[in-house]
Amino acid sequence: MTDFPSGDIEPDPAVDVLIESDAWQMLPGVEDMVRRAIAVAAASTDNPPHRGAELSVLLCDDETITGLNARWRGQERPTNVLSFPAPAQPGAAPGARMPLGDIAIAYETVVREAGEHGKAVSDHLSHLAVHGFLHLLGYDHHMDGEAEQMERLERDILARIGIADPYARHAACDAES
Repeated sequence: MTDFPSGDIEPDPAVDVLIESDAWQMLPGVEDMVRRAIAVAAASTDNPPHRGAELSVLLCDDETITGLNARWRGQERPTNVLSFPAPAQPGAAPGARMPLGDIAIAYETVVREAGEHGKAVSDHLSHLAVHGFLHLLGYDHHMDGEAEQMERLERDILARIGIADPYARHAACDAES
């Protein structure tokens, strides 16, 4: 398991973690892992929409994420992470936390992918939490330039919490194919 910095990261945005699948309990400290990854990501971005915001992370199973993926993306299959940015909330009360959005992460897919790529499950989970959070901030990876920017930011954030480049081994595997 990766050690995360403690005490030096402000809890902004506020992160509510809901463990829907008991399988996640097999990963000790899972809620703290998710919160730390997002806190480091928030501290590493200049994007102000997350300041004073809140978000929810659903740690679910493949069945639940398949339903979400089918409903919102028209793809009836499991995926590792989904992000749902919240719509703008004009006229919020001063000092109120604004909803940033929701992230869902599927246990079976995370474990399978971690095994396929020789990664620790905790490292892959942290990567997906960062990835999902960046999507909530508006980062994307559908075009090459956007993908490079988002991946560079992910690498920098993960390095701050002691996680190796998640794309290095993947790129090496792709080059061998």
